[in-house]
Amino acid sequence: MRAEINEGPGLQYVTVVPDEYTPESSYPLVVMLHGFGANMQDLAGLAPAINATGYVYACPNAPIPFNLGGGHAGFGWMTPRGQGTPEETANSEALLGDFFDLVFERFNVTPGNALLLGFSQGGGMTYRTGLGRADRFAGLVALSATLPDQDELAARLPSKRNQPIFIAHGTHDQMVSDDSAHSAKSFLESNGYSPEFHIYSMGHEISGEVLSDLVPWIKRVLPPHA
Repeated sequence: MRAEINEGPGLQYVTVVPDEYTPESSYPLVVMLHGFGANMQDLAGLAPAINATGYVYACPNAPIPFNLGGGHAGFGWMTPRGQGTPEETANSEALLGDFFDLVFERFNVTPGNALLLGFSQGGGMTYRTGLGRADRFAGLVALSATLPDQDELAARLPSKRNQPIFIAHGTHDQMVSDDSAHSAKSFLESNGYSPEFHIYSMGHEISGEVLSDLVPWIKRVLPPHA
């Protein structure tokens, strides 16, 4: 696989493509949104574990830099722990919307031939930006995800609610309680969705056990390039 850092007009991003990829190719797209304090390279390492030959991958860098202490820096989609402003969130959503347009065009992706995956705060952004784009994203993946305000999400839901959604969370997650996953499941089911729901004995992470369930699910929801 080949990875490349790209300077977009809004968000910097990493692309990961199969060795045999050419610009004339037509591959399904997997977009991956990192969590708070990480960066665009954090989830790019999942690409070979998902499928090294069947998809193209795009991982944007969240727009807000944060000093994490000890000389470490990271990025976020909003200030965490409820300290973010509506303006922060709206700006991140607008930048992601433009990013989706950019990578769909760059990779010649037709609507519905893509999947949106997010971890932690990126999972919350997956709910925010993916539920209302069921025409674009064949499925959503929320891993150890935060859950945005449910009334806010409800206002974005499309009339047709059959978008496949994969939820995974750890019982020992000290960053985002698994209550978030249970609440997401209840919210989605009460609004007509049928999410695939998994709880694992793990912390705030993406374990091998998660991938063993997730990878076949992705293959079913978004078949890889033959």
